[in-house]
Amino acid sequence: MAKNLIIKNGRVIDPANNIDKKSDVLIVDGKIADISPQIHSGGSEPRSSGSGSKDDMVIDARGKLVLPGLIDIHVHFREPGDEEEETIASGSMAAVAGGFTSVVCMPNTDPPIDDATSVEYIHRMGRQTRKTHVYVMGTITKDRAGEQLSDIGFMAQAGAVGFTDDGTGVQNASLMLRAMKYASMFKNIVLSQHCQDNSLAGSGVMNAGFNSTALGLPGIDPLAEEMMIWRDIQLVRKTNMLYHVQHVSTAKSVELIRQAKKDCLPITCEVAPHHLLLTDDDCRDYDTNYKVNPPLRTAKDIEALKQAIREGVIDALASDHAPHLKSEKELEFLAAPFGIASIECALGLYIKALIEPKIIDWPQLVSIMSEKPAKIIGVDKGTLGIGKQADVTIIDPNLEYIVDVEKFHSKSKNCPYNDWKLKGKVEYTIVGGEIRFSGLAPAPVAGVQSRGSQP
Repeated sequence: MAKNLIIKNGRVIDPANNIDKKSDVLIVDGKIADISPQIHSGGSEPRSSGSGSKDDMVIDARGKLVLPGLIDIHVHFREPGDEEEETIASGSMAAVAGGFTSVVCMPNTDPPIDDATSVEYIHRMGRQTRKTHVYVMGTITKDRAGEQLSDIGFMAQAGAVGFTDDGTGVQNASLMLRAMKYASMFKNIVLSQHCQDNSLAGSGVMNAGFNSTALGLPGIDPLAEEMMIWRDIQLVRKTNMLYHVQHVSTAKSVELIRQAKKDCLPITCEVAPHHLLLTDDDCRDYDTNYKVNPPLRTAKDIEALKQAIREGVIDALASDHAPHLKSEKELEFLAAPFGIASIECALGLYIKALIEPKIIDWPQLVSIMSEKPAKIIGVDKGTLGIGKQADVTIIDPNLEYIVDVEKFHSKSKNCPYNDWKLKGKVEYTIVGGEIRFSGLAPAPVAGVQSRGSQP
C-alpha cells in the first residue's frame, strides 16, 4: 500500500478554509500534508512547498471536485435487532458509495442504544467494518419510552455525540427540560429531536390536507411538528442547551427556527432530500415508498425550505436513510413502516434540488454536507486543513447516472428514486488517507493508479 496519496488537478472546495480553486492535495500518513497548485510525484521534480516520493499513489482529478469527506448526521443502520434490513457493515458500504466518510447512527434500534455498552458496541462494529467513521447518538429516555432519562452521562463518556429518541419526540416537556439541564453538563453534546406532538399527529400516515382526505388516509397536521419546535425553543431559552431539529419539513417550522437563530439561541436544524423533491401528491398511488415521517408536505413547504437553505437557516443536509424490507413496504399504506433508503443517491438528489436550480453554489452545498454537520456533532472533521485527518470525497459533478436500487449496497431497496437520472457521481471516497470506495473500474488508466473499494 502506497504511503502517500496525491490528488492532482481537481477543483478543491474547502469552505472551512475559504478554498475554492484548482489545486493538488498531498496526503501523508493519513493526514492532509499540503494543498498547492502543483505537487510532483516521484520526488524528482522540485517545487516550492515540498513533493511526493517514488511510492506515491496518484489520482488524476481533472474535471472533478475534491471535497472534505461528506458527513451524514442522520442514518438508521438497524443494528442491533433488525440486521435483515441493514447492518453497520452494509450501511457503511452504502455510505462510502454515496461519498460519505462519516455517519451518525440513530438509537432507535431493537434494543435501543440507551446505555454505554450499546454505544461502545456500535463504535466497535464500525471500526471492524473499516469503511466510514461511525458515530452514534444515544437515547434521551430509557427504551425511548419517554418516561425516565437514559444514562446520558455514561453514554457521553463512551463517546456518544448526542442524544435523541428519534422516531418519536419526547412528549413530556418537564422531562425534556431535565434532559437539557443534564446534557448541558457535558461539552459538545447536542440534544436532537424528532419534533412531533403525538396528541396532534395521532395515527396519521401522511400530510394532513386535500390528498389525505381524498385518499381516505389519516393525516399528520403540520402543527404537530411546529408545536414541539415552539415548545423546545422555549426550553432552550431557559437552558441555553445545544439543540438540533431533525428533518424539518414545514414552512412554519422554518419561521420558528429562523427567529430562534435571530435571537442567538444555540439551535441548528437539518433537512432530508425527500422534503426538497417530493410532495404529498406523490402519495396518490398509495406507493408506500413515499411514506415517511415527518410526511411529505406541499410545494409551498418545499419553497420555504429551499429559501431557508439559501439564507443559511438550514445547517445540515441529512439523508435520514431508513431501510426496510420489501415485504414490510408491500403492506397497505396504513400498516407499512415509515422511511426511505437513500444514502447512496443523496448527493445526487441534493445536486438536483439545490445546485441545478441555482438555489446555492457548490461551496455552500459542501459546507452544509461537511463543515457544519461536523460542528453540530462536535467532531474535528469537515475540512481539508493541513494536519487534519484525510477524509476526502472526489466526485464528477457533471457525470449523469441512473438510480438503480438493485445495485444498492444497502440491504434494502425501499427507494422512490429508482430510474431517476441524477448528476454527481462519486469516484473516490477516502477515509483516513485510505481509499474505501472507488466508483471507477479497477484497471489503471494513463497516469493514474486506481484501487478498488477495499483499502
